[in-house]
Amino acid sequence: MTTALPPLLPVAEIQKRLGEIFPEGTPNRGYCTREIAARTVFVMLYVGAVETLGVYIRPNQVTRMTDVQAGCATEEERLAWAKRSLSRDGSKEGRNISGRWYAVDTREPIRDETLKDGLVATGAVLVKADVATTSGIPRYTMAKSFVGLLDPNLTGGALNEAVATWQGENLSAGALARIQLIGKGAIAGTGGVTVTFPNGQTRRLAHGPSSVISKAVIEEFAKRFLGKPGVIFLSESGNKVPGTDDQLANLIGLKIPSDKYLPDILPVDLGPKNPLIVFVEVVANDGPIGSLRKSALLEITRSAGFPDEHVAFVTAYLDRSKAAFKKTVPELAWNSFAWFASEPDHIIVFREGSSDRKARLSDLL
Repeated sequence: MTTALPPLLPVAEIQKRLGEIFPEGTPNRGYCTREIAARTVFVMLYVGAVETLGVYIRPNQVTRMTDVQAGCATEEERLAWAKRSLSRDGSKEGRNISGRWYAVDTREPIRDETLKDGLVATGAVLVKADVATTSGIPRYTMAKSFVGLLDPNLTGGALNEAVATWQGENLSAGALARIQLIGKGAIAGTGGVTVTFPNGQTRRLAHGPSSVISKAVIEEFAKRFLGKPGVIFLSESGNKVPGTDDQLANLIGLKIPSDKYLPDILPVDLGPKNPLIVFVEVVANDGPIGSLRKSALLEITRSAGFPDEHVAFVTAYLDRSKAAFKKTVPELAWNSFAWFASEPDHIIVFREGSSDRKARLSDLL
């Protein structure tokens, strides 16, 4: 009597489903959705590495699969290969594999990235207890609930519902919130984004990722990082004339010229004895606060009589996994901050040091 192996999906279809199961915002998403992850999942399906069957794989089995072997889909062929694929790398069967998917040393990124930091971290793959990471004993198997999402007969709305259920049960609340927010930022539409200012007033912005980030800065960043927040003005990429609170600007004695140095958002913290001016640039693609831009903005506040220690600079992004942050992070000015709408409770500090201003790591914690 043979084991009832799970049905197979083509690698391309597996990769497509992984992209749906692990949408943008999922921690280490790339490890879970790239082709090597899809091929790893295919091999696990191929040999029946499912928790209910008690079958496990080791990473080097993925490297040994070939396109020809993947096409041998009878249960007998799959079980025979599963047995052969467990031979040692130095054996005849281990050495002479024509058309193998990956080189022998690829087992390490499969183990450390695809499995450990990707599929295992999200609960898609389980690890056999009490087996060392470097052991040759097979130790990885797919969770029953995850395998269910790879059923070829599960499609359309039923698949979407099953994926949503799995995400709710396996991804953290923070990851789910991050996924939801990034999804909003990626949607194109004409409905617009309504922003509510600290004083209760509202304004409607054109739809798009920049507006989603701007809304998050005003409604989320301000209440978390400013004691008594106000917003002097907000401008949009499609509307360079900002909505300005002249009364608030005049109250603190700040004159803002409408020129090329105008930031996207100018919040102010009225909580401290001396108000804190915060220049915020919203980056959906480009345009962070770099050193030259920071210097130009400081000239504005200095001319208004504000000392530098009462001025802060923030570059706001949608998410740190997005290309915009990876592209512009080398440009960010020292003594500025980076903030992400998808992780509103956290902030990155680019602290500027000097030979006469040293600090131990313990001082920065």
